[in-house]
Amino acid sequence: MDVGIVLPLVLVISVISLGVAFLLARQVLAADTGKPEMKKISDAIREGAEAFLKRQYRTIGALSVVAAVIIFAFYYLKRETPNIAEMGGGAALRITLSFIVGALCSAIAGYIGMFVSIRANIRTAAAAMTSLNRALQTALRAGAVSGLSVVSMSLLGVGGLFYLYGGMRDYAHVPLQIVGFGFGASFVALFAQLGGGIYTKAADVGADLVGKVEAGIPEDDPRNPAVIADLVGDNVGDCAGRGADLFESTAAENIGAMILGIALYPVFGLGGILFPLLARAFGLIATIVGVYSVKCREDEDPMNALNRGYLVTTILAMLGFAAAVFLLLKPVAGTTVGMHQGYLLGAGIIGIATAYAFVWITQYYTEYRYRPVRSIAEASKTGPATNIVSGLAVAFECTGLPVVTISIALMAAYWCGKMALPGVDGAGLYGTAIATMGMLAPCAYILAMDTFGPITDNAGGIIEMSGQPEAIRQKTDRLDSVGNTTKALTKGYAIGSAALAAFLLFRAYLDEVQKITGTAIGVDLTRVPVFVGSLIGATLVFVFSALAIRAVGQAAQVVISEVRRQFKADPGIMKGTSKPDYARCVDIVTRGALKQMVAPGLLAVLTPVAVGFSFKYLSTTGHIGAESVAGLLMVGTIAGILMATMMNNGGGAWDNAKKYIESGLFKVDGVVVGKKSDPHKAAVVGDTVGDPFKDTAGPSLHVLIKLLSTITLVLAPLFI
Repeated sequence: MDVGIVLPLVLVISVISLGVAFLLARQVLAADTGKPEMKKISDAIREGAEAFLKRQYRTIGALSVVAAVIIFAFYYLKRETPNIAEMGGGAALRITLSFIVGALCSAIAGYIGMFVSIRANIRTAAAAMTSLNRALQTALRAGAVSGLSVVSMSLLGVGGLFYLYGGMRDYAHVPLQIVGFGFGASFVALFAQLGGGIYTKAADVGADLVGKVEAGIPEDDPRNPAVIADLVGDNVGDCAGRGADLFESTAAENIGAMILGIALYPVFGLGGILFPLLARAFGLIATIVGVYSVKCREDEDPMNALNRGYLVTTILAMLGFAAAVFLLLKPVAGTTVGMHQGYLLGAGIIGIATAYAFVWITQYYTEYRYRPVRSIAEASKTGPATNIVSGLAVAFECTGLPVVTISIALMAAYWCGKMALPGVDGAGLYGTAIATMGMLAPCAYILAMDTFGPITDNAGGIIEMSGQPEAIRQKTDRLDSVGNTTKALTKGYAIGSAALAAFLLFRAYLDEVQKITGTAIGVDLTRVPVFVGSLIGATLVFVFSALAIRAVGQAAQVVISEVRRQFKADPGIMKGTSKPDYARCVDIVTRGALKQMVAPGLLAVLTPVAVGFSFKYLSTTGHIGAESVAGLLMVGTIAGILMATMMNNGGGAWDNAKKYIESGLFKVDGVVVGKKSDPHKAAVVGDTVGDPFKDTAGPSLHVLIKLLSTITLVLAPLFI
């Protein structure tokens, strides 16, 4: 394949995928919107979500402008540094522009996810009144709008900048100039995920504790003043936040793999640099087919239909991946290296298999069919304390299998790379890059399943609040249950891909330092500054998580007080004769979330910069600043992977233990117990503990891991 047509082909596939996303959006928006009382609730959710996102992006925009000015000033003042000087004049402007484009695209990715979800919720609810299959397809196709748009924009951003900056000629420097794109995406994604996560869980905790536990009313009951804020939170956290999160994942991993491809230019030529983009583009085609293949019978578990679509997507993505390997990863003329392409394809298959493994591991720990969730439900018989103890045990336990999976994947992919290119430096690392690309091949479909979750959750809320028949609510409950599972699966997938991507970017950071200094560095933990930097990296994960969880607690306290105040001030609310002040709760949570997201976000951005800049003055031997940051990055990534896995799966297990009790399948002494029972109240308390774990701190750690990598790569000259 002529390497000159690869980039145009990638851009064309990306544009076509955006066109398909537009057609899907038109199909969804053309669907029936149901009864007037349903539309009234949907409009309230839409207005609340749009108001929050507008205020949030105003705050993030101001922070991004400051960051862009700092990046420009830094690169301009450091323009004589060897690696920056090699990029030629205008490097500061190009890197800053990359940051701005990355930040804008990340924000747009988040907005697209939310824009569709807050309009698809009522259409899914209306479809459920006639057909389960129609509701399933409406929700998934709405989710696919987000999935296809996010991956397409990532490819257009990275591929477009590579072309505009002259990457086809200056292949050695342009991938490093577009690292700013990844940093901009990570910067916005961190604050978007933090703000959305704080909002959604503060509203959820407030609505559950006062509504379910104290007042004894059902979930999504229209008498609960916080119910609209809770439904808004599903969109701003799980759609806008996750859209930005996975956008920066795809961007960072594309750039990291392209940088590793530079070292193998003598073997593959430009094919090794452009390979990640073509592999990802073929994944878009696979996702389109997979989404359109999903359908289910009225009596079938909707999860089976989604799994079939995922299988179709995975098989087609694997075929596309194989095509990309054999078309691009072949020796250029004059190369004497003995190459075995089958091993390179093997590395990609390892990545795809790793994605599948993470999906099933997460399913095991978060579905009520399996031991972990059932053990938490059993512990709920004796109260909230034993529920929480059992939930923590499951949360800590669930780190084992994912770490074993990541370890096997990295080692096997590294071996495949070495076997594919025997005797070539960097071959093993490129094998791990190919595995990362394989894991992300079905990324668009995974994101579609993730957005499916909040859409079906909102649909169930709309049906409940508008007083529709119980049979309709049962349909939306089935979809909502599946949506909870898909959200949990996506978090597991996201942390797995973050782990592989962080490894790529860590290697890229070490190579960048070597290019600046002319000497290779390692991470020698016997040197005191390096050990201290590593310790700070691990501590950063814990303090960041603490700030995120505390933010939820503080915002939730205000919501709880407001809901109690409204119940006390107007007894007619509980009687159903008065309407609660929903807007008041929405405004409270909005202000609280925007205020609380800044501190943990700035901590994550400033800590590696402070360590690298200050530690470089501690020793004249070697490059202690750069090495200390490498230690911070390495240990912080390891701690972040473990903490995020623990929080994501632990929180999901708590949530589904509560739903298991609510399902009517849970028995105490042979008698079925459900809502309003003592075990259910204990499970609700456990769920509120797990909520900020799985929807605020855990997902934000995915972004933190990659932000640490991109910020250190962009600011590497500062640490020398």
